[in-house]
Amino acid sequence: MRLFLISCTSLLLVFSCVTQKKANDISWEYNNYTNSQKELINTGKSDDPMRIFLITNKQDSILLRTKSNRINLNKDLETTKLLSQRLLSTVQDPAHAGVGIAAPQVGILKNMIVVQRYDKEGFPFETYINPTIKQYSKKTQFCLEGCLSIPDKMDTTKNRAYAILLEYEKLDGTHEIEMIEAFTAVIFQHEIDHLNGILFTDHLDIEIEEAEERLRKEKQK
Repeated sequence: MRLFLISCTSLLLVFSCVTQKKANDISWEYNNYTNSQKELINTGKSDDPMRIFLITNKQDSILLRTKSNRINLNKDLETTKLLSQRLLSTVQDPAHAGVGIAAPQVGILKNMIVVQRYDKEGFPFETYINPTIKQYSKKTQFCLEGCLSIPDKMDTTKNRAYAILLEYEKLDGTHEIEMIEAFTAVIFQHEIDHLNGILFTDHLDIEIEEAEERLRKEKQK
């Protein structure tokens, strides 16, 4: 995902952070890594970037539109750690550097994302296992978004929540819940969408449909 911090401006719609969306009802099934997933993860060392799957490739697009499965940290922990390291290497690769990446973008249908925390000192990249958004604020924000899996496409989404309540696991197995706001909240929403087979362009389509519906209602008055 490629986003620009300077482009994010919040709408003047301030309400309590209580709204939930079903889009992040990520599958709660635990599945071990398949042999093909392990083979793909182990094709390189920890600092070797992985190939980015592109929506313009037919086979890639099918996977990018598929929901991911939860990770069982009690099994295949070394594979999970290597995937985390390779995701980090991929998102920091100068060839396609971004501020976040999800495992499906490298062909692994597992619930893992790596996000750059612009709300923390030094803007560190951090790994999140089985992340889910428990609540969305009603306050929304505009943000210019792009995606490593969608070449040469950037546009402004208008329906991202300003704040989210995030629940996730760390690689050490600890469970966390925290509130995240502003630009960083958009990154999380974008990457968790990937775990559900959703792309940021889907939000643009919804916005167009809503605008057309409003126009039809106004004409009927």
